[in-house]
Amino acid sequence: MRGRGDERAPRTQRLKRLLLAGMVGGALATGVPGPATAAGTDGPDFELPFPCGDTWTGTSRYNHSPSSLSVDFNKANDLGAPTVAAAPGVITSAVNLGDRSYGRYIVVDHGGGWTTLYAHLSAFWSTTGQAVDQGTVLGLVGTSGGSTGPHLHFEERYNKVDQRAYFHRTVFTMGSTMPSANCGDTPVIGDWDGNGTSNIGVFRRSSPPLFYLKRPGRAPLSIGYGRPTDQPVSGDWDGDGGIDIGVRRASSMSFLLRNKDGSSTSVPLGRLSDFGLTGDWNGDRKTDLGVWHPNTRLFTLRAADGSTKTLTFGALGDRPVTGDWNGDKKTDLGVYSASTSTFTLRTVSRTGVVSTQKVVWGTPTSLPVAGDWNEDGLGDVGVWNPATATFSLRLTPSIAGRAPGVRSPLWGVPRG
Repeated sequence: MRGRGDERAPRTQRLKRLLLAGMVGGALATGVPGPATAAGTDGPDFELPFPCGDTWTGTSRYNHSPSSLSVDFNKANDLGAPTVAAAPGVITSAVNLGDRSYGRYIVVDHGGGWTTLYAHLSAFWSTTGQAVDQGTVLGLVGTSGGSTGPHLHFEERYNKVDQRAYFHRTVFTMGSTMPSANCGDTPVIGDWDGNGTSNIGVFRRSSPPLFYLKRPGRAPLSIGYGRPTDQPVSGDWDGDGGIDIGVRRASSMSFLLRNKDGSSTSVPLGRLSDFGLTGDWNGDRKTDLGVWHPNTRLFTLRAADGSTKTLTFGALGDRPVTGDWNGDKKTDLGVYSASTSTFTLRTVSRTGVVSTQKVVWGTPTSLPVAGDWNEDGLGDVGVWNPATATFSLRLTPSIAGRAPGVRSPLWGVPRG
């Protein structure tokens, strides 16, 4: 029997469960409503915990531990398949219980009392303290713990109590098979038209995925590249002044950089759970690569010759950002705390003095972005709101005492 047990039980107990399940025909497991607080779908924008387009079948039973509202997901050849975050949040647990109970499992906190749990994993691709976007790979489906076969055990919880699962704002019916609509946009920034000002864009986690890049006054660029589980990046890979696209692929722990002729260059860097970065670390006008490890807050910056340097900056739950905050033609580092809607930007003076500045911008659900919005040579910050697909770009004032300006263009497809 595949994916039906959360604890290994004696053979007689397993047979009893099978007989009882057959007698009720699954009706008891599927007919139990959740608490009133979860009767509606006004919580997070949960999508199926699998990459865009993947098709899975979800089941339960009356004595499913810890609740008949928990869902066991299966498909053909499911062992080792990636499972992704059903909604944005912060990983609060990444625990290995060995051959007991959930085995390897991850809990993601989505705020407002809502959490999701992903159990019986064969491998972790994310770590405690990591801020994850919807669609971020958390780990691989397995049969760890008390599982009797490969499957993903999934729970949606409100105030630590299991709720009826819903996806794409629709309550899930046990025993049904459905394709994943976990295909949301992710912001990506670059000077797509070569005029010196950063432009907005999105990476659409469709199947196949698509870069959709805005060029003011010109037709948008639409470039198919990568996989739905990749992290989008951009930069001038060859130093010709044009901005190119690329991705960081966790499965290979490497960057794939798209060249002008459509070919790719692969650059290994970092660990499974690292977040990819790009920037001109040495001011030679050619984009370099880097990674940030969310658990240790360690930045690893790679030079063109392959050498690396490291430094620690930020806090658990932050997201990294990069930009030239002081206008010295070298890319600086920063982090964004969603809980306080605060950017903390790090700069190094010509004499080596390190300083930081804090900028409050965005909301707890915002995703951070950075670029030069007004072509003044200074890196600006901004955020993208997934619910409205709206960028809020903060324009650094060029005149002392002048309040920062803001641009709020709409780009991409709203989630939920």
